[in-house]
Amino acid sequence: MDVRSDFALKLQLKHVAGHAVDSKVKDALAAVVKHMTSGRSSYRGGRALVTLLKDVRSTAAAVDEWQVVRLIQDSLDYAEGRILRPDFEERYRLFQLSTEPLSSHQDYLARTLSASLAYFMQLGDQYLQQHPGASPSELLTHVEAIALDARYMQQSQERPGRYRILRGSAEVAAWLEQVFHERVDVEDPEGTARRIVMSPDSLAVLAADREGQLLLRAAEVQRRRRGLKVLRMAVEDPEANERDLQRALDGQYWIFGGQFASQAIRRRLVPGDEIDIPLIRGDGALHIVELKRSMSLHGSLVKRHRGCWVPTAEVHDAMSQAVNYLVGLDEHRIRIRDELGIETRRASALVLIGHPSVQPDVAEEDINEALRTLNTHMSRVEAVTYKELVDNAERALSGWR
Repeated sequence: MDVRSDFALKLQLKHVAGHAVDSKVKDALAAVVKHMTSGRSSYRGGRALVTLLKDVRSTAAAVDEWQVVRLIQDSLDYAEGRILRPDFEERYRLFQLSTEPLSSHQDYLARTLSASLAYFMQLGDQYLQQHPGASPSELLTHVEAIALDARYMQQSQERPGRYRILRGSAEVAAWLEQVFHERVDVEDPEGTARRIVMSPDSLAVLAADREGQLLLRAAEVQRRRRGLKVLRMAVEDPEANERDLQRALDGQYWIFGGQFASQAIRRRLVPGDEIDIPLIRGDGALHIVELKRSMSLHGSLVKRHRGCWVPTAEVHDAMSQAVNYLVGLDEHRIRIRDELGIETRRASALVLIGHPSVQPDVAEEDINEALRTLNTHMSRVEAVTYKELVDNAERALSGWR
């Protein structure tokens, strides 16, 4: 992946420097700027830039300069392409004088909006001429239908420079998008549907292409890599809470292993209990995932006891909570099976908790070993760190072809 480095990033880092107080943070920022301006090109990027920005973020977090941490996260998101340049530049312009003229992006947006409204008026006039007694609701419905079809606008072959909107294209695309969502795993269902609708011949090509499944499989790998990257960012975020981690994990049941066939929609299966992530194994049995904090875990994961590392009460409490969920599922097994078709008799649970970085004085291997030792003595519940989950998923994805 290309790492972006340009004048906009340099200006934003200059603003960040104005918020830095600690000398270590200022030195880390200076190292970033030095790297950007030390190459042959005008602005040097590369993975080294990302590493230096992360160093600034870590240094600022260590001295509680959280405003710098938030701003540097914007820098990272922009450098790695998660924030678009117009959005980044406009966000930076919030710190400029309000008397300055419109930026090129604002001017473009203004002209586009003006042209769109003018076209709306033209459509309205044409429709009312053909339907003099039309109500406001009928007029808006007509315009809305054209707006949907406009996404699949095609260039006229007979009249170069002219474009046409084919009525009904949106309905076909909506059907294709629904198929891709529900029956095939595609990275971008809407975009794929749009490309197929705008090129009708590709429908026949896709149906006849024996390599089509390989293409779809490659798209799935790409989608999973992107989801795993988002999850790792959340896992390593010192401010992320359980809800942030749940959003990053939602819908990515493949991360938990190939034995899971789907993710259940209903999370409240037992009165008073709400499961964080309900998974369905291949044999139809339920597997629940209980989420605790990762980098922002309040306590430690392990402690020293008689010369050995053992899990702390933080871990035991989380596993006990999961056990209570399983007890409730057992008690309501018949109702859950009859009403929802989910088997809970053989239900199991996974507790995701903590990150080795919360205890930098303890080796990661010792933490993992202590949790595995505990897991071997639990029949239906196990606990792992978020880092181990992500690392395992990355290894599995590297071997997935």
